[in-house]
Amino acid sequence: MSARVFLCGALFATSFAAFAQKTAQPAGRDYIVAIVDAAPITNHEVNLRAPGLKDQLAKQGRPVLTGTALLNATLERLVVEKALLQHAKEFGITIEDDAVDQAEQRMAAQSQITVAALHKKIKSEGTSVERFRQDLRDQLVLQRLTDRNVPSRIKISDIEIEQAIRSRQTVNESTNPDIDLGHVFVAVSEKASAADISAAEAKAQTALAHLKRGDDLARVAKEFSDSADREKGGLMGLRSASRYPTLFVDVTKNLSIGDVTLVRSGAGFHVLKLVTKRSSNVVTVTQTHPRHILLRPGGQLSQTTARAQLAEYKRQIEAGKADFAKLAREHSQDGSAAEGGDLGWVSPGMFVPEFEEVMNKLQPGQIADPTISRFGVHLIQVLERREAPVSERELREFARNNLREKKFDETYQLWAQEVRGRAYVEYRDAPQ
Repeated sequence: MSARVFLCGALFATSFAAFAQKTAQPAGRDYIVAIVDAAPITNHEVNLRAPGLKDQLAKQGRPVLTGTALLNATLERLVVEKALLQHAKEFGITIEDDAVDQAEQRMAAQSQITVAALHKKIKSEGTSVERFRQDLRDQLVLQRLTDRNVPSRIKISDIEIEQAIRSRQTVNESTNPDIDLGHVFVAVSEKASAADISAAEAKAQTALAHLKRGDDLARVAKEFSDSADREKGGLMGLRSASRYPTLFVDVTKNLSIGDVTLVRSGAGFHVLKLVTKRSSNVVTVTQTHPRHILLRPGGQLSQTTARAQLAEYKRQIEAGKADFAKLAREHSQDGSAAEGGDLGWVSPGMFVPEFEEVMNKLQPGQIADPTISRFGVHLIQVLERREAPVSERELREFARNNLREKKFDETYQLWAQEVRGRAYVEYRDAPQ
């Protein structure tokens, strides 16, 4: 897990049980194992955090620590965290109660319970609500401190951007070439009998044999094909491989120009001929065309009520009793309301992660369950997707953002160790 995710998303990505384990009140004998500036770290605190670190290492595929090694690594994590919290205090970073309230609401929503139910469960686990909220506040402080200090330390040179672009273009040329396929399609209906299927396969095999002996594609397509491609001489058209059906790309990727093959799909038999194949240095990106309805909790509208209201809108739309665009114009609290919630064509990285993650999982036409973001509660629908060429400016921006993300963890670690190095750390008895 990256430093960014650990500090900025862990509270909302982990289960309640994991968080409760972290914040549960220690029981039994306790003692101080270290002091960072004026902040003590206790043996129980180390033991409560250790399972979380062990799970994190396992998920990252790194060697899993146990025993004394795990406790010592956990202690070092806590030392750094305490040093960062003290650093934030020196900078005057504080978190408003509203921000903690929103963090609670988001955590409760992910568990599909109310905040009151969340508090009840916290108490049942032996943790006070005050302790729970303080841990939330600490994590938000660390997030804000990181956001203020790390991004400005990341330096991306023009040479690095150029190298990243060349690398991406090289990959694109080998994995997404421009191709033109000849296509002879013999259809098979869903209700076809075994005899019908055998006859269709025999017809496709005959077409394949004609092409293998060098017969003209246009003539073979006109005689045998059930596809509209036969009017174009059997040619599907020169375009990037990503714009062809995956099945067609998979069965033709190892063919030489002029080679032919036969494959069956759910619709019938396809005789395919590789007519043209050439490298493409045009980088494409998958763009999405979404729309949404946004409700912003506040005043008389709670987050729970907003989610319930949007869930009802979804039910009505899917039942054909309401129109998405009409509901968006009437109820959405976003600037896109006048356009029926339409957000136009968007490229990756244009929305906040919590919105984009849900959007990317939707198929065209599908509506997600109400989604919570930092801006409110959304009802998201994907209308369509396409592969679009990336402009030079966009390509450079993508490269810059990717490099920045890759360098974030390393930059964070160096900065955090600098802060830790300036802190007063006194080790006492070893954790057990």
